[in-house]
Amino acid sequence: MTHQRIRKFNTEQMYPGKGMDNDLCMAVRAGNRVFLRGQTCFDLEGNITGIGDAAAQTENAMSCVKTLLEESGSKLEHVCKVTIYITEREYREDVYSVVGRWLKGIHVCSTGLIVKGLAVPEMMMEIDVEAMIPEDD
Repeated sequence: MTHQRIRKFNTEQMYPGKGMDNDLCMAVRAGNRVFLRGQTCFDLEGNITGIGDAAAQTENAMSCVKTLLEESGSKLEHVCKVTIYITEREYREDVYSVVGRWLKGIHVCSTGLIVKGLAVPEMMMEIDVEAMIPEDD
């Protein structure tokens, strides 16, 4: 199999009563590449954390990133690209400080965007991550 889908779920589980029925997963391992679903204030059990606190939401998101990468056979040090979405410019320092601590010394490619909103109003940030699995790991 060329693709491994990790932590499959349906959007009805995460967003009950919204009329959505999409089959998704938290991570896809495709060969030696790993793609993660955007990580936010939702922990891996679907609970919202850090309401009103962009740094706390980012801390949760990065903890989930670490767990999902490890479940996929990768590690934080193999992250290649991140895209960070924030809903207000004033959250930038808090969010980037947390991400920077988790990815210190890795030198990833990064894109940052300020967006009008995310999936639920409580979300202040989201991080999208792509990583590799080195052949010698």
